[in-house]
Amino acid sequence: MTGTVDETNELLRPGEPVDLDNCAREPIHVPGLVQPRGVLLVVRESDGRLLQVSANVEQRLGATPDAVLGRPLSEVLGADAAAQVLRHAASATDLASRNPLTLRLDRWDGVGPDVDAVLHRPPLLAGGTGAEPVLVVELEAATGTRPLSFPSTYLAARQALSDFERAATLGELYDDVSRHVRDLTGFDRVMIYRFDAAYNGEVVAEARRGDLNSFLGLHYPASDIPPQARALYEKNWIRLISDVDYEPAPILPTALPTTGEPLDLTHSTLRSVSPIHLEYLRNMGVRASMSISLLRDGRLWGLIACHHYAGPHEPSYEVRTTAEFLGSTLSVRLVAQAEEERGTEVSRAERVLAHLAADSRDESAPLGVAITRSGWLRRLVRADGAVVLAEGRLTSVGTVPDEDASRALVAWVLAQEAELVSTDSLPDAAPDVAAVAPGVAGVLGIVLPEGQVVLWVRDEVLRHVDWGGDPQNKEIARTEDGSVRLSPRRSFERWREVVRGHSRPWTEDQTDFATALRGHLVESLYVRGRRDLRAAEELQRSLLPTLLPDVSGWRLESRYESAGGGLVGGDWYDALVLPSGRLAVVVGDVTGHGLQAAATMGQLSTALRAALVGAGSAVEAVAHLARTAAWTLPGEVATVSLALVDLENGLVEYVSAGHPPLLVVGADGSSSWSRPATAPPVGVGMRAPTAHTLTVPAGGALVVYTDGLVERRDESVRAGLDRLAAVFGAGPATPAQEVLDAVRDPDSTDDATLLVLHREG
Repeated sequence: MTGTVDETNELLRPGEPVDLDNCAREPIHVPGLVQPRGVLLVVRESDGRLLQVSANVEQRLGATPDAVLGRPLSEVLGADAAAQVLRHAASATDLASRNPLTLRLDRWDGVGPDVDAVLHRPPLLAGGTGAEPVLVVELEAATGTRPLSFPSTYLAARQALSDFERAATLGELYDDVSRHVRDLTGFDRVMIYRFDAAYNGEVVAEARRGDLNSFLGLHYPASDIPPQARALYEKNWIRLISDVDYEPAPILPTALPTTGEPLDLTHSTLRSVSPIHLEYLRNMGVRASMSISLLRDGRLWGLIACHHYAGPHEPSYEVRTTAEFLGSTLSVRLVAQAEEERGTEVSRAERVLAHLAADSRDESAPLGVAITRSGWLRRLVRADGAVVLAEGRLTSVGTVPDEDASRALVAWVLAQEAELVSTDSLPDAAPDVAAVAPGVAGVLGIVLPEGQVVLWVRDEVLRHVDWGGDPQNKEIARTEDGSVRLSPRRSFERWREVVRGHSRPWTEDQTDFATALRGHLVESLYVRGRRDLRAAEELQRSLLPTLLPDVSGWRLESRYESAGGGLVGGDWYDALVLPSGRLAVVVGDVTGHGLQAAATMGQLSTALRAALVGAGSAVEAVAHLARTAAWTLPGEVATVSLALVDLENGLVEYVSAGHPPLLVVGADGSSSWSRPATAPPVGVGMRAPTAHTLTVPAGGALVVYTDGLVERRDESVRAGLDRLAAVFGAGPATPAQEVLDAVRDPDSTDDATLLVLHREG
C-alpha cells in the first residue's frame, strides 16, 4: 500500500473515497469485504446460528444470504460438519494453533467436498463491550497434499532449519529463507524486506524466476506501508492475495448484530485489502501476493514478500503456515544474533567506561586532559573524535573541527537545555553550526554542571540509496467524473538518491554509555572541589533514575534521602522492564558515605543493569555483579536486593546479597517477610546466591528498602521492621513519603531508600 501519513488519527468514514492523501487513515481492519477465494460465516457460539455471511455464500454453498442468516450452522454445512466446527471451537481458546479443520461438505462450488475451516474469535469493538462471543468460520478449498504428509511439509521445513543453522552470515541466512519459502510456496519471486528506523524498506535477499529482473538492494519508502497496516501486520502475521483482480464479496449485514459495529477482520485470512494496495501491485505487474511478518520484540522489523506474475496463485493453508513458521524461525535467529552482538558491545563499552572512570579520578591533570590522553573517550561510542570543555579548558582527541567550530558545537549542545543531545544529521538539526563545522554530521553530547560539556563527533557518510522508483513521483489519475486523485507510482525502475549530511546513527546503547560516563564525570567534578549543594544534587540526579517504568496494572513509588549535609551516599534503586517482559526491581547499599560510595554505586548500578539484560535469572545477574565487583572494585562492599516480577501473575523471583528482607503487604494491610539473605554482600567472598519466590497479591504491594530506613541506634532492627509493617497496616496505598517519615530516625546518619511496587486490585 502506498500513501502519505496523515497528521490526524481519525479513520475514514464508511464509503469515503480512499487515495494517496488519506490512505494512512483507511480502516483496513474493518473493510466489510472479503476475498472470494473462500466464504466467511459468523456464528453465535451460544446457539450456533449465523449472524453474518459473505455475499458469495450462494456460489460456494448453494444458498442465498437471506436463506442462511439466522439459521443454525447445521443447515448450511450439514449436521456432521457443523458439529465438528462447534466442538472444535469449544475445545480450545487458542484456535490459531489448531487451524485448519478439514470438513467434508456436500457442495463446495463444484470443486470438491473437502474444505479447510479456519476459525478465530474476532476482537469486539467499543460498541460491542459485553457482547455475546461470536466465532468467525472461514472456508477455503482444501488444496494440496491431503492429509498432511511427511514429505510434503515436514521434510521441507526440516531441511530449511538445517540450512538456517549452517548459515554463517546474515546474508546467507536471508538467502536461505527466501529460497526455501519460494520452493515451498511456488511464488515467482520471494524477497526478504528489512525496515530501517523510519520504516523505509530494503530488499536484502531474493529468490526469483530466472527471467525476472532483480530487486535486490532496492529501497522502498515507509509510505508504501502506512502505520495502520504495520500495526495490523504485527497482529496477523501472514496475508494472501491469490488474485489481484478479485471482486470483493461484501459481508452481510455490514454491522455485527450483537455489537452494531462492523466486523473486525484483523485476524481474518480472507480479509479484503485496500484498493490502493491492489493498484500498487498491478502497477508492478503482480498477479498474486503473499507477505509474512518478521517481528522483533513484538514490533515489525521486516517482511517476507512473495510475488507471482504468471497468474493467480493460491498455496494451501498448510503451505502458508509452514512458510510462516520459517519466517518466525528467521525472526528468532535474528533476535538471538542481535542480542549476542549487543552483549559483546556492552561488555566492550563497560571495559572502556571503567578505564575512563579511573582516568577521571586522576586529579594530577585537568579533567579534559585526563579523559582524552588515552583515546578511550573516542572509543566509548565509536566516534571519529571527541571534544571536552571542562574546568575552563577545551581539549580534544581524534578527528575534530578547529577550536572555533568546536566551541560552536559546544554552544549548540548547551542551547538544547538537555543532559544528553544527539543528532546524526547536523545540517538538518543546526545548519548554521554545520556551516562552520564542515564534515561533521553526527554529534552526541552530555552536559555537565556549570556549562561543561563532553561531545563526540562523527564524519559524514555519503550513501547511495537505490529506490524502487522515485518515491516522490506519483502519477495523477483522473476518474470518469473529472475529479482528480493521486495514484500509486507506475514506474518502479531503479532510481538512485545520493544521501548527504548524515553520519552513522547513534544507537540507544551508545547514548546509554554516554549517560553512564556523565555520572562518573559529575562525580569527578565534585571531587575536584565543587562540593556545594548544587553539585551534590546534580550528581545524585545523574546516578538515580529520573523516571520509573510505567507498567500496566502496577505502580512504582520511590523515595531517597541522603545522610544529610549535602553528601551523596551509597544507596541506589532501579527498575526496568527486561526483554523477557519481567520487571526488575533493585535496591542496593554501598558501604560508607560520600563520593567514593557514590562512585561505587554508579558502577555497580550500571554493571547490574547490563547483567540483567543478558541474564536469564536473578541468580545469574547477581553472580555476574559479584564477579564484576571483585575484578573492578576490590575492597568495595555493597548489599543488594534484586526482585524479578512477573507482571501477569505477581510471581517474584528474588535474590538477597546481605540485604534486609522484602516486605509483602496484602490488600487488607496484612504483611509477611521474605526469607533472610542467603548470600554475603557483594565484595565479601564469592558464595553463589540462592533464589527464592514469593507472590504479590492483587491489591497488595512489594516493599524494598535499605537498612537506613529501619535502623536506630537505641533499638534492635526487629523493632524497625515491625514499625515498617505497622505503617502499612492501614493498607498498601500508604504514600511512600508518609512511610519514610514515620519509620526513619530523623537523626539518622545513614542514607535511606524506599521502593514500593503496588499491584492493582
